[in-house]
Amino acid sequence: MTVSNAPTSTGTAPKDPGAAIGGSTAGGGRLSQVVRWGVLAAAAAVGLALSLLLGGFSVLSWVVLSALVYVVAIYSVSRAVEGPRHALDRLVTGVVTTFFLLALIPLVSLLVTVLQRGTRRLDAEFFTVSMRGVVGEGGGIAHALQGTLMITLVTTLVAVPIGILAAIYLVEYGQGRRLARSITFFVDVMTGIPSIVAGLFAFSLFSLVVEPGFKAGIVGVSALTLLMIPVVVRSTEEMLRLVPNELREASYALGVPKWLTVVKVVLPTAVAGIATGVTLAIARIIGETAPLLVTAGIGTSLNPNLFKDPMPTLPVFAYYQITQPGVQREAYIDRAWSAILVLIVIVMALNVVARLISTFFAPKTGR
Repeated sequence: MTVSNAPTSTGTAPKDPGAAIGGSTAGGGRLSQVVRWGVLAAAAAVGLALSLLLGGFSVLSWVVLSALVYVVAIYSVSRAVEGPRHALDRLVTGVVTTFFLLALIPLVSLLVTVLQRGTRRLDAEFFTVSMRGVVGEGGGIAHALQGTLMITLVTTLVAVPIGILAAIYLVEYGQGRRLARSITFFVDVMTGIPSIVAGLFAFSLFSLVVEPGFKAGIVGVSALTLLMIPVVVRSTEEMLRLVPNELREASYALGVPKWLTVVKVVLPTAVAGIATGVTLAIARIIGETAPLLVTAGIGTSLNPNLFKDPMPTLPVFAYYQITQPGVQREAYIDRAWSAILVLIVIVMALNVVARLISTFFAPKTGR
């Protein structure tokens, strides 16, 4: 009996629809990128048509309807070509991508609105003059910008050493000790408290110690310090725990005391992560509004003294410009949007700095 190895089919064109679309066998093909983009384009067109038919075009309705059509279409096509397993994967991917795009809509809308309205007052006067004597157009954020920078700087100088030292104690010295457990508990509690609670605590404390209703920059520093310390402790603690114990043991084997090992080995190894955590903590507190409303207050003039008179800040300045406009309402609203834009730029710059620190100052593992 002879078995022939010659092909039994003389045709060369694939008979399976999956092979024609991008695969080779029934239920085992792969959708080509052109087909996937074609399905997406068709879904966008159908979603646009449905949005117009259901009562008028809007970006939200168009995105939602297009996403629903795309999920159903890609699942159907993928099931016919690739099989149920790949079809389910594409279905889940489509759902996750849809929710991601829906989450981006308000963020993108916010950024576009801030850029459109916040650039109207971005001139030299806006950054160099205060609101002293201004009741209509004109004026600027010099006083609020100064207050924000001063309060943030002093808060950082107070909170960062406390947070780093507390984290060093928890990781290097406090294993199993009652004090370490107590510090961890209070850090967890402080991490979850609302920011207004920290502001009310600082305001009440200074009202009892100094005078009732006392508002100044130092009160805002106290409130923001309560919010910043737990963030620094948590981030520094995680970075210190990532340092390999082999480095510590090698240092101990050479006779180096523990405190010098922490200073010369552990901290330099974790410095990139610690600096990143500190930068993100600064970005977190610089935009706080609620605690500064009740602690630092509001003013219209430059105030370089943290211990006397209310000290204006950018978040509080924007809040009062919107909630308490004067006769020329549009001028107040424009100043508020511009102040918000400046604050967003500062926060974004701090986040970029944190990324750069983590990238360029991370320990080099290569030779």
